[in-house]
Amino acid sequence: MMLRRLLRSSLTLAAPSLRLQEKILAPSLDGKQVAVVPAINWFMKYSSGPAGGDSGSPGSRVAADSATHEDFQPTVKSSGFSLDDIVRQDVKENPVMIYMKGVPDAPRCGFSALAVKVLQQYGVPIGARDILSDLQLKESVKNYSKWPTFPQIFINGEFVGGSDIILSMHQKGELKDLLADISSEKKEADA
Repeated sequence: MMLRRLLRSSLTLAAPSLRLQEKILAPSLDGKQVAVVPAINWFMKYSSGPAGGDSGSPGSRVAADSATHEDFQPTVKSSGFSLDDIVRQDVKENPVMIYMKGVPDAPRCGFSALAVKVLQQYGVPIGARDILSDLQLKESVKNYSKWPTFPQIFINGEFVGGSDIILSMHQKGELKDLLADISSEKKEADA
């Protein structure tokens, strides 16, 4: 009962104005007045917007905690490469490159799992990136290939398609011809 009254008074004082209030005096279980911090203060401290957080940057939703040691503060490091550059480099350097949901050892989508399973039958090295871990990468890949869905498979630097196209090429024997050079290069490198 007392806890319910404490919460109600804390929310009543904080919610109407949504102003940050340092402390509110509220009755404790033993009848004394205790200073408490309303829950809204904690929410506002770690959310973006005019009342708290990092209101200047739309990509940042959590403010840096001033009580956290500088070693654990968020940092932004730039490699000098844009995501478009990374996609171009991936496609150029990997004879078989797949942008998928998950990774080849743990696909997170049936279509991605199907594409990986078909490609693995040829014993070719597969470069892969998880588009679910970076939505900006996902958009860069879509812009690069001009194709809206995933997985996206590139072979010898050219966009081939998704799992349905790879499966169809496999069933027609076309994929074997396309991957022949890559699988023979791998066998020579292994020997």
